[in-house]
Amino acid sequence: MKPVHVIGGGLAGSEACWQLANAGVPVVLHEMRPLTSTDAHETDQLAELVCSNSFRSDDFMHNAVGLLHEEMRRCNSLIMRMAGDHRVPAGGALAVDRVAFSQGVQDALLSHPNVTLERELIESLPPEDWGSVIIATGPLTHGPLAEAIRAETGEDSLAFYDAIAPIVYQDSIDFSKAWMQSRWDKGAEGIGDGADYVNCPLSEEQYNAFIQGLLDADKTAFKEWEKDTPYFEACLPIEVMAERGPMTLAFGPMKPVGLTNPHQEEKPYAVVQLRQDNKLGTLYNMVGFQTKMTHSAQTELLRTIPGLENARFARLGGIHRNTFINSPQLLDDQLRLNSQPYLRFAGQMTGVEGYVESAAMGLLAGRFAAAEAKGEELPAPPNTTALGGLVAHITTGHIEGREIESGTKAETFQPMNINYGLLPPLNHRMKKRDRKPAMSQRALDALAAWLDDHSAKTAT
Repeated sequence: MKPVHVIGGGLAGSEACWQLANAGVPVVLHEMRPLTSTDAHETDQLAELVCSNSFRSDDFMHNAVGLLHEEMRRCNSLIMRMAGDHRVPAGGALAVDRVAFSQGVQDALLSHPNVTLERELIESLPPEDWGSVIIATGPLTHGPLAEAIRAETGEDSLAFYDAIAPIVYQDSIDFSKAWMQSRWDKGAEGIGDGADYVNCPLSEEQYNAFIQGLLDADKTAFKEWEKDTPYFEACLPIEVMAERGPMTLAFGPMKPVGLTNPHQEEKPYAVVQLRQDNKLGTLYNMVGFQTKMTHSAQTELLRTIPGLENARFARLGGIHRNTFINSPQLLDDQLRLNSQPYLRFAGQMTGVEGYVESAAMGLLAGRFAAAEAKGEELPAPPNTTALGGLVAHITTGHIEGREIESGTKAETFQPMNINYGLLPPLNHRMKKRDRKPAMSQRALDALAAWLDDHSAKTAT
């Protein structure tokens, strides 16, 4: 059997390889690191997490990303398996030890007999005689390959900025001012103790001074051709949020609700939360504190936060440019490029946003390519599932919960995290608190039928 080629060893490419290999299809994974790196990567490990270490909520009955976690687990996802193996306390969220997680993914792939890793730089679209190809190069696609994609598609790639949050050494936090607690004391079942976040309280005066400091701080300068690139709304730098109004952060990542300061009776006006970033508990990620401030400005301003006066930073925040293709115009429901069907796209480049969503598209691209290699047909998952909802979004422009009429394409296209708005509404009325569990159960039932149907066809 001819191998399938996967370009890019991030979350999506790694997951695609795993699905192909476990289906009995040989796969060649092409990864450019360490020959060439990016502004965001720090290692040559496969599936390196370059931003947060969180996969977000793991509650699959009440949260759409938790539902996507569960669907992927039921599809034998390598990314979700390794996330579970290397989980660290994070309340109701699924967060991982980023180094151990990446190492686990790489070890699993390199030990699989159907996987071959080639460390090489791909600078143009592969020729058709390669056979089936999955391009999973992500939002930081190497320049020449990105230009080749643009030339082939005839579309201008859309782009936005994604910012990275700082990481603090735990032993540099002053716990005479900070304390450990999850919001509403909610912890993940079987992990942690419900006190998974470091909380740093600010008074009204301290908060106002911090906001002014954000507005006044030196920022990373953009190149001329980058200036009109929009941010992704779900990952805004804190200084951009501050520019939208003085209370934006107090109602966003710095909201004080569900927390009680054990050091003083007065309730905090705002709170900065830090989430455990590695299994040893030595590193903590500043939640929601993506930033484009210069490194010197970050160090100075962040140390004005109570509890972080002597903070030492394992990594300061940064900013990088993300790109994605106009998938509703370019891809079919098998994630194939309309103009060159031997090419599939997967991951964040397709217009999904987030670690889990990117890996999910890798999972589906791998399964679609594996079925094709064996002469089978695998339809997209039902749109009542989280997986199917994402495919519908990136191939038909299913935007903000509004389903596009069958056969039509979206006029506009923006990146999207998984949310219940991407799934069709329930066909009967019920209490608001019961809707999400009902939609989740419907999704899992539909996924089971989809998996069973494909297994039955394969068996015959």
